[in-house]
Amino acid sequence: MVVRGIGRDRHGRGRRGPDLLPTPLAPDGVPRDRTRGEAFDALALAVLEDLEERYDGSLPPLDLAVEEIPVLPPDWSSSRVPLGSQVAPRGPDPARIVLFRRPIEHRAESRADLAAVVLAVIVEQVSELTGIAPHELHPDYPDDED
Repeated sequence: MVVRGIGRDRHGRGRRGPDLLPTPLAPDGVPRDRTRGEAFDALALAVLEDLEERYDGSLPPLDLAVEEIPVLPPDWSSSRVPLGSQVAPRGPDPARIVLFRRPIEHRAESRADLAAVVLAVIVEQVSELTGIAPHELHPDYPDDED
């Protein structure tokens, strides 16, 4: 017995045809056809763009990168896996925020949780790069004092 994935045809190629092509109502195609990685990238980019819009260009230029998992050194002693990191600007290269998709997704139970964790990680990384407190950067940053 052969079990095929959902949305696959008998040749294993997936759905095809005009109902999946970009249209005026869905210029990027049908959202359901996004992979989990593409949906995560879009969410992370939307959070960073929202943060940059709030500061009208007063934040330093930032690049955003998404990696599947962090590469940890052999002498890593913490019991927690990092969710993100930042790379300071070097010469003409802007600062870079790196998100680790799989650990972030592992901590989120729903789409709302995923959006909250992505927001928290990006705000924390920007805070470390700029020296601005996370609560001052974004009003939706989770408050641990409650």
